[in-house]
Amino acid sequence: MDDPARLPPAPDDLIHTLRLALVPGVGPKTRRALLDRFGSAEAVLGAPPSQLREVEGVGPKLSGRIAGARREIDAETEIALCRRHGVRILTDEDADYPPLLRQVPDPPGVLFVRGSLERRDEMALAVVGTRHPTPYGLRQAERLAGSLARAGMTIISGLARGIDAAAHRGALAAGGRTLAVLGSGVLHIYPPEHLTLADEVIAHGALISESPPRSEPLAGTFPQRNRLISGMALGVLVVEAGQHSGALITARHATEQGREVFAVPGRVDDRSARGCHRLIRDGAKLVETVDDILEELGPLYQATVRDDGQVVRHPAELVLNDLEQQVLAAVGTGATPIDEIVAQTSLPVPQVLSTLSVLEMRHVIRRLSGSSVARV
Repeated sequence: MDDPARLPPAPDDLIHTLRLALVPGVGPKTRRALLDRFGSAEAVLGAPPSQLREVEGVGPKLSGRIAGARREIDAETEIALCRRHGVRILTDEDADYPPLLRQVPDPPGVLFVRGSLERRDEMALAVVGTRHPTPYGLRQAERLAGSLARAGMTIISGLARGIDAAAHRGALAAGGRTLAVLGSGVLHIYPPEHLTLADEVIAHGALISESPPRSEPLAGTFPQRNRLISGMALGVLVVEAGQHSGALITARHATEQGREVFAVPGRVDDRSARGCHRLIRDGAKLVETVDDILEELGPLYQATVRDDGQVVRHPAELVLNDLEQQVLAAVGTGATPIDEIVAQTSLPVPQVLSTLSVLEMRHVIRRLSGSSVARV
């Protein structure tokens, strides 16, 4: 990590943007209204209270806080803290800001990130559920998250007890990527027993929050962060949720944001299944296997071109090794005999067969018979 003392001073734009974001009472919608009126964070902070009050949602108290922010909010110290602890500050003007999050009605102006965000994280699914799961719910969350991770999808959840933790662990066990969106700051891990899990998430993804890094978890921040969990994903999978579960708030955000909603059914006499059953009655897609999800999300994935010029048609192709790519290149969209793949690749038969099994597990090919396969 670079020595913060040797780094150049923070850009003025970042200081102004962060200072405005840290003003209590300036939420995403109010911030957008202020920027539309004044043009920049610097101009907002320099505006007189009388002009600030002309903006919808800004009353006398809030206008006073904004006008006094230059004196009362030390954005430079917050930036220095982030530099010391390897926390990246992303504004909605940064190229690395999650593109799906830009599309929601109330995206945060600033995100704090510990870890890394990658292009493939655009192909993500949120997996959420109750903090008090049954053994069945834990098994399903880990199984489905792991299968999705092997298919190249990033798993997003909230690092909470129960289903969230199981989803992160399922993705990590499968060697995949996972992102945790926190209701606290990224330097204040909650619950504390997930400190080790948080470190694993940072190593294979990122911790993300719109709250300052040292912020403690407050009851009101969790429903607010749920819109980020759904907003960064193509869809939300709910695995066990009671009738008043916070996971249903995430599902509601997903619907409002135009995202897909999936639910795992449970036993009819199980209280923890009632939320999922209600979602299914209201139109959520019932999920039994990972294919139920991939079939629905497949058309949402945009074919891209790798640096080597190869066209990528499935997210899992982004994480294939050289051998797997070589075998996949020999598989057509129609029935392709395995003997033909062996001939094209000049690889030993056992190596081709084992690689085809990996590709099938990653859901990029399907087996048509004992002797032929095809691309999904």
